[in-house]
Amino acid sequence: MDITQFYQTFFDEAEELLAEMEHLLLALDVSAPDNEQLNAIFRAAHSIKGGAATFGFTALTETTHLLENLLDRARRGELQLRTEMVDTFLETKDVLHQQLNAYRASSEPDAEAMKRICAVLQQLAAEGDGAPVSAAPTSPFAPPPAPAPAPAPAAPAAQATPAVDASGAPTSDIPPGQKRLKVTLSGVGEKDQALLAEELGNLGAVAGRNTVGDALHLWLDTTCDADDILAVCCFVIEPSQIDVQDASAVAAAPAAPAAPAAAPAAPAAPVQTVEIFEPAPAPAPVASAASAPIEIPAAAAPATPQAVVPPAAAEPIVVPPAAPQAASGGGGAQHPPEKRAAAPAAGGAAGHENSSIRVGVEKVDQLINLVGELVITQAMLAQTASSLDPMLHDRLFNGMGQLERNARDLQEAVMSIRMMPMDYVFSRFPRLVRDLATKLGKQIELVTFGQATELDKSLIERIIDPLTHLVRNSLDHGIETTEQRLASGKDPVGQLVLSAAHQGGNIVIEVSDDGAGLRREKILAKAQQQGMNVSESMADEEVWQLIFAPGFSTAEAVTDVSGRGVGMDVVKRNIQQMGGHVEILSTRGKGTTIRIVLPLTLAILDGMSVKVGPEIFILPLNFVMESLQPRRDDIRAVTGEGQVVLVRGEYLPLVELYRTFEVPEARLDPTQGIIVILQAEGRRFALLVDELVGQQQVVVKNLETNYRRIHGISAATIMGDGSVALIVDVAALQRGQRSAAATIFN
Repeated sequence: MDITQFYQTFFDEAEELLAEMEHLLLALDVSAPDNEQLNAIFRAAHSIKGGAATFGFTALTETTHLLENLLDRARRGELQLRTEMVDTFLETKDVLHQQLNAYRASSEPDAEAMKRICAVLQQLAAEGDGAPVSAAPTSPFAPPPAPAPAPAPAAPAAQATPAVDASGAPTSDIPPGQKRLKVTLSGVGEKDQALLAEELGNLGAVAGRNTVGDALHLWLDTTCDADDILAVCCFVIEPSQIDVQDASAVAAAPAAPAAPAAAPAAPAAPVQTVEIFEPAPAPAPVASAASAPIEIPAAAAPATPQAVVPPAAAEPIVVPPAAPQAASGGGGAQHPPEKRAAAPAAGGAAGHENSSIRVGVEKVDQLINLVGELVITQAMLAQTASSLDPMLHDRLFNGMGQLERNARDLQEAVMSIRMMPMDYVFSRFPRLVRDLATKLGKQIELVTFGQATELDKSLIERIIDPLTHLVRNSLDHGIETTEQRLASGKDPVGQLVLSAAHQGGNIVIEVSDDGAGLRREKILAKAQQQGMNVSESMADEEVWQLIFAPGFSTAEAVTDVSGRGVGMDVVKRNIQQMGGHVEILSTRGKGTTIRIVLPLTLAILDGMSVKVGPEIFILPLNFVMESLQPRRDDIRAVTGEGQVVLVRGEYLPLVELYRTFEVPEARLDPTQGIIVILQAEGRRFALLVDELVGQQQVVVKNLETNYRRIHGISAATIMGDGSVALIVDVAALQRGQRSAAATIFN
């Protein structure tokens, strides 16, 4: 069997396991480590090592093996954890990620990086050999600490001739502190049998082995559990081909001749079942376990609820409650309460609800394109039907209404496939905050809200870099040092808050800190020094926007974290390219909030159709505030800056759409047209159009593939009559009117 076909599955699952490992390590309290967390971290490392060994990824296998040994000793209580040790584990995780990416790219990993981290891990192991045994309680997965050695090396030479009976079952005694598992692998070829037997030998001592046709029966003396067996084998065969039974009771029972009829029933009583994908809500009921979609027998040893733990690869997001400080919004804040609440879903139905398949993004994009064409076709039919008499064609109009509802429901359902939770982004920052806070000598707590808020996949991947830059700036320049905070009467621990929430048709992402805030006078002085057109009477919101100018920085010293004046302009430009904008709120001495407003998706939007001359334009509905027909007294001319319109006591810049796009045959008198009040980037302005056509859902078609970019135009769409309408870039029009607004207010 060619196992290269499973490479992508291994790469994807290993990525999830590494992410889970990082989350757990960040939430780990070294002074009182939680055994369940240590077990989960160990299983993640063990699963990666097993898959890497199966595919022959030597560097990944060897590095993970050293990490696994240390984690195993830590969970047994033989190794006292320290903060520096957790830092090394996190650094090892980074090296493992680099190795994984190298193998994904069909190249060899960095040998120097591997050599360096392996030397550090070996040094930790050597230091731990002389350390006293921790008083931490022994994990239910681990044997008593006294006789328990580190995991056996991969070379099982001493197990070559075990004592077995005619069926291959072992007759030897079980080593102290271990248990004997009978592993049956069905439907496996000879080559894969040898491969899996060798890999299972890494988990313990093979006490017996027998092959019947394409089924391999193997008895293993080990400290591992059924989920560890599954984790090793699942990269090669399906879970349904794996059966694990506890043979400890059979091996330990004396050969007593009494009551032969009752003997077969004895071993069956203590056998439990472990659901692969989700733990049962209670430890005892058989019905709940029997209803599981896939299950394997578990070890019969201690029948405690803690002994039933799902494999790490099955649910990489759900994490057991961490140490107390994690609940306060520190390193554990990346696990939202709603995700914890979803974990104990009862019964076998949970397995079906949580099941998923991996589908290529190109297939999803193709489906979205087809739905877009359906929306266009539906609009064309509606355009044709609009010329008919509803009284004479009531059945047709009822059908058209049903088609419109179904098309919208289908579009929303398909678009939801591309949606990803913001936790995908937020989960990257606990490690960044931890490392940078240590480097800067600051105490910083990270709090996250709205991890379950969803955003289109194409946007969520592009927002990571801008958010990372904003977070680094807040840590470096926003939040003060511990001494400065104490001198200001603040909590010595600074707070950085990441939040996400839906607001209308947009998603609002905020990066907030409780630091010193922006210094208005310093920003203005720097702007004047760089020759920018500024004045003391500028509103705070306009002053804050100056920090997005290219090369602008008020940092007195350049560090390797920030301060070069490179990046904030890129942040703003990238967000504008995604159809969003950035707002800044800041209070001196209390902190700064940077708000990013993005559309939920770039594929389909709700828009208002307006007519200018013979042309139709689309205004994204989330920018539209109101529309009105102005009086002549409300229109004022500003020398050299065009016109403004008075709306409820406020002068707004007036943008004449016909002039912007040079549309002929348009209405030139504002009192003969319609003014649409729009708001973009926190500012309002008026847009003059001839008339309003209506509100409709439109499919966004990118123009930049075949045409150069036009100021004020973001995309195009196809109308119901087959004509092409341009979608207006409202934010770009607003930015073009800032100078006019400045003239009025100054």
